[in-house]
Amino acid sequence: MKQYGAYLIDLDGTIYRGKEKIESGVRFVKRLQEKNIPYLFLTNNTTRTPEMAVTNLKKHGVETDVSHIYTPVLATKTYLKELNPDLNKIPVYLIGQQGVMEGIISDPHFYLEEQKPKYVIVGMDTDLTYKKIRTACRAIRNGATFVSTNADKVLPTANELLPGNGSQCKMIEVATGQKPVYIGKPATPIIKYALKLLKMDKDDVVMVGDNYNTDIMAGINNGLDTILTLTGVTGLEEVKQEKIQPTHIVDNLDNWKL
Repeated sequence: MKQYGAYLIDLDGTIYRGKEKIESGVRFVKRLQEKNIPYLFLTNNTTRTPEMAVTNLKKHGVETDVSHIYTPVLATKTYLKELNPDLNKIPVYLIGQQGVMEGIISDPHFYLEEQKPKYVIVGMDTDLTYKKIRTACRAIRNGATFVSTNADKVLPTANELLPGNGSQCKMIEVATGQKPVYIGKPATPIIKYALKLLKMDKDDVVMVGDNYNTDIMAGINNGLDTILTLTGVTGLEEVKQEKIQPTHIVDNLDNWKL
């Protein structure tokens, strides 16, 4: 097995499934920590702040800190600042939960604006209303750029698949005729900025996850090797049908040697 200098690691389906700990994933992280191998948890979950993600990981037996958490919200802020280097205050309309609201508005470069935002940013919102969709659509039709934190169509839980942010965004896309700019896995921005944080070349970094369409495609789309762990969304028979295979496939992360 190839020795990698750093690991980008998915959370749900890799380290835990909802409230259920994935023991092999937890052991994998502890092995990385023991060997001082750099890692970054790369999650598409925008309902939690990085601090909340750290607390949740602790419940599952993983001790880490916010410097090891990277979300589409963080990547979205960097992306928009790069696009607007001369703009000190960026007006945005937000759909999302605590991770989106706190993550964006706590940054002084952004402020909430319903009438004439420059960007409409949409993250997962389990309290989504028709009014929120209407406001977003109106702003996009009036010229705001449509930005989506992630394209996940469904969210796996212990016993069912729930509608994800990609499904929410599809409604806005159909109503406005505008496709969103996607930030999270498998899109490029989150990988680009994660590599900058690690200060490593993509040839030395591997993407680890359980979902072919998000985690593995994030690696494939951005030239990283990938490890698919069969502990979550994508099964072995399913992945065999894909034209581009993961670099590595393991039953669980106990089978990956560091």
